[in-house]
Amino acid sequence: MRVVGTVLPLVLASAAVALSCAAAAFSPAASPSQPVCKGEEGYSATFGGRRTFFLKADQLVAIKAVRDTDPVVAAAYRILLRQADAALARRPGAVTDKTTLPPSGDRHDYLSIAPYWWPVPGNPHAPYVRRDGEFNPARDTQSYDRTAIGRMSGDVRALALAYYYSDDTRYAKKAAELIRTWFLDPATAMNPNANFAQAVRGREDGRAEGVLDTNAFQPVVDAIGLLAPSRALTPEEGKALERWFGRYVDWMLKSRNGRAEQAAKNNHGIWFDSQITQYALFARRSEVARKVVDQFATRRISAQMDADGRLPAELARTRSLHYSIYALMPAYDVAEMATCLGTDLWGHADAKGRGLRKATDFLAAYRGKLDKWPYKELRLEPQELDELLTRASWAWGPGSYPRKADGYPAALEYRADAPPVR
Repeated sequence: MRVVGTVLPLVLASAAVALSCAAAAFSPAASPSQPVCKGEEGYSATFGGRRTFFLKADQLVAIKAVRDTDPVVAAAYRILLRQADAALARRPGAVTDKTTLPPSGDRHDYLSIAPYWWPVPGNPHAPYVRRDGEFNPARDTQSYDRTAIGRMSGDVRALALAYYYSDDTRYAKKAAELIRTWFLDPATAMNPNANFAQAVRGREDGRAEGVLDTNAFQPVVDAIGLLAPSRALTPEEGKALERWFGRYVDWMLKSRNGRAEQAAKNNHGIWFDSQITQYALFARRSEVARKVVDQFATRRISAQMDADGRLPAELARTRSLHYSIYALMPAYDVAEMATCLGTDLWGHADAKGRGLRKATDFLAAYRGKLDKWPYKELRLEPQELDELLTRASWAWGPGSYPRKADGYPAALEYRADAPPVR
């Protein structure tokens, strides 16, 4: 279940990673054969009707079987319950809670400010100026929706996983309440647009880059699937959620900001593809998802990656390692969902050898020696590379890359001995 990027800090992007506990902990009886993702239905056929696109029965069933006996899983499960119990005690958040009214005058429109734009000291009326890689703390205040969308996403994810692993319907009911409040209740529901996301005071009421904020919805989509057996969301609510995401897909495709974000030639364009592919599949708009998948190799891999695996647009940033990883995570997302549509992006390489494997190898060469990273990086965070490589080890098979994801939530989402996807 994806949690990604700048929103949690929603990053996020997105991402699901593998488990590093010993393969011997899982018995064959507890591990069904590798499931198949089938288009708009996702993994529902092999996951008891749970329509997920990242969470898979072969992993979660095996993990649940050793929930209390495997020390890595047990530790992660305790953390999960603490987070879920905290979410039980919180009131549902909504876009209508913010104290700043969007330019539209409609409090149901999502509103946030760009993370790297700052006021000019001594001149409060001047347009904001950019300081790449330095977060403006005002974005996380109650004036805007960024904190609320991140908390909703994280709480729904924790509650859905807690329901699955504990079978306690309290968690499912609370998750449904949060989802209902954010998306469906007429008094509190968000309008399906990001017109005013990542605004820059004095310059723009909303930017294309703001579409990235809504990657917070990616874990929610899989959570909705995970909740299915509880019936905490009615069939009618399920259809209403599909319609909401269908309307958001239309906004992404037709709005000025959506089209500009799709045209982005850096991680933003890849995140756009990751989001719209999942949302379109959930909304039963497989033709939209297929078009994105069919164009991905040319539009993203060949256009944004060098033959040696570098991503030039990300290396130009002040946080070059972070953004290189941050661009590959949604690329992995698209590769996962491409398998739902019968397309192999994991094994793709163009005539110059550009592909996800080559880009992963370029970054993997620096694991354990990030001090040798030759580009600018304001804040080295080794766990980001560990997360990427753990997920890569799942994608290309155990042993293909080092794995070091042994805590929450990794240990509850990917098992150690999962077969490769290819």
